[in-house]
Amino acid sequence: MASEDFEIETLAEFDQAVARGSLSGYRIQSVNLTERTFALLAADTAGAVFLGCPMEPDAAAKVRADGALVFPPIPDLPFNPYRGLLYTADELFAGLETGYEDTPDALAYAWFQQAKSDGDIFSSMLRAIHDDAISDALDERLVGARVVGVMGGHAMARGTDEYAGAARLARELTRRGLTIATGGGPGAMEAANLGAYTAPFEDDVLAEALELLAKAPSFVPSVTDWAQAAFEVRTRWPQGGDSIGIPTWFYGHEPPNAFAGHIAKYFANATREDGLLARCTAGVIFLPGAAGTVQEIFDNATPNYYESRGEPTPMVLVNRAHWTERLPAWPLLRSLANGRSMDSRIALVDSVAEVPDALAELSS
Repeated sequence: MASEDFEIETLAEFDQAVARGSLSGYRIQSVNLTERTFALLAADTAGAVFLGCPMEPDAAAKVRADGALVFPPIPDLPFNPYRGLLYTADELFAGLETGYEDTPDALAYAWFQQAKSDGDIFSSMLRAIHDDAISDALDERLVGARVVGVMGGHAMARGTDEYAGAARLARELTRRGLTIATGGGPGAMEAANLGAYTAPFEDDVLAEALELLAKAPSFVPSVTDWAQAAFEVRTRWPQGGDSIGIPTWFYGHEPPNAFAGHIAKYFANATREDGLLARCTAGVIFLPGAAGTVQEIFDNATPNYYESRGEPTPMVLVNRAHWTERLPAWPLLRSLANGRSMDSRIALVDSVAEVPDALAELSS
């Protein structure tokens, strides 16, 4: 049996395992077991690991006596280091009606800033456990998915042609059966997650959503107004298409966007960056951006160059003038690819309208 079959992340999965007769060897992540005392007292829990699972004292004593490992919940922490599932926008933005500063997302960032300055090894350990749990949950979510990354700058404002173009691109790719993954933040990242969100609806829904969002063009000066505009769109058109956002608390000034169906938020930006690109098995699209997007181009080019992750994956750079004149990353990428197998997996296009066909050609 594969190791992931031994992970229990919901109360329903816990009940199913108990019904099968034993919890021995299972890893139970962040499941509230305070109402499952009888089941814990009756079940074999030898070799089980309980990660952040609230339980009654007599149940905790019994499972420890069985030889189980119990990592108790950490009190007064604004995040759960043992979580078994990815975040949702509703979870991260809970309490937004009283201001973004009161949300779990903002409180986790405030804790991160304080913990970094304290230099406490316990805080470092909690961040590492959290990020590893997020990676595990992300891998489970993406099993069997054809993931294409859409990278681009956070400065791309709502209401611009560039933002609308990024959204239309992601909508088209989602309709072709691809799973969109972004850095999970504002700007081009939000536009791509928005496009995926509107993919199941009629085409005019995206146009209307863009008009609503344009009332709050940027998360500056008010994250609250910016996020509330997104939730207004989601309320008007609920149950949109799924996509992945992979943001970080390292960039605390960049809030996550509300259109990613599942959010893998990290404390360690290096883990987040490498993990995002490594999971884009169907290729990566690079919209115009600045230093961060340039870094992502070559973070992705390096394993393609060395084939350290296997066969090179497609890379499509969008906007010829941007990538050859303003920030000439394309000539260097082209030189790196020369004579290597990645040479047939890179492309430079003028507009987002050309991307779906270019990506399909590079993937053939």
